[in-house]
Amino acid sequence: MVKVFIIFLALHVGLFGGIYESNCVQCHEKLPVGIDKFFYRYLLKYSSQEQVKASLSAYLKNPTQDKSILQEALLARFGIKEKTTLSDPQLQKAIDAYWETYKIFGKLK
Repeated sequence: MVKVFIIFLALHVGLFGGIYESNCVQCHEKLPVGIDKFFYRYLLKYSSQEQVKASLSAYLKNPTQDKSILQEALLARFGIKEKTTLSDPQLQKAIDAYWETYKIFGKLK
């Protein structure tokens, strides 16, 4: 019975409560600027999927003002994000989920 519960819990977390939702969305929901706006700023600055993901990963691993895409007013108000505690595979999974959620490629008509 315990094994069934563990399997159910793992499937539930994997399908409905992924790394992105629990580690990114949860905190960003509290901000007055939606997480989608950050995505669009990354896309405007870096333009390709590969560059957006690489720059986002670099920022989250070692956040600095130089790497930030935030406007000066938002940086002054909220400061620089703390370094991620996610492992590289977890971080990549979260970034992939973020990309899939907000990408515009293939959605424009």
